[in-house]
Amino acid sequence: MTQSELIILNFTEIRRRSVKLWKGLPESCYNWKPDEKAMTAIEMVRHVLEADYGWNIIINNGSMANYQTPWKNRPFISVTDELEFAESYRNAFLESVRQFSDKELDETEIIHPGNGDKKTLGKYLLRIGYHESVHAGQFLSYLRAMKINRPEIWD
Repeated sequence: MTQSELIILNFTEIRRRSVKLWKGLPESCYNWKPDEKAMTAIEMVRHVLEADYGWNIIINNGSMANYQTPWKNRPFISVTDELEFAESYRNAFLESVRQFSDKELDETEIIHPGNGDKKTLGKYLLRIGYHESVHAGQFLSYLRAMKINRPEIWD
């Protein structure tokens, strides 16, 4: 198995578990948030899904200078709607990752536009997985605070 195949396997498992969590959110709780500065539950779902679009630009050395999200002005309808809208962007992102050789993953330098941190492409991709995992943990705490049964993500 190549490095890119392992990274994709990791992304796929992380997303599978995120989707289980998100689908456990009742529609009546979409706009719940723990405090005024936090994202709502549905905003967090979108944030994670929307990130794939930006990550794909970054890992392909595209410019984020005039970044425009395809989600701009898009209403929040449902978790299912968010997942369906995001699917093509997710597939494009995974296809980009699939194309990278082990040499590219080890030697290509990525500079994160938000903070200027430099990482090799492989390490940067692993950080992307970590980003989603952190939000999965936050989402679990949202469900707990709302007293909603939390889906079993460890199977």
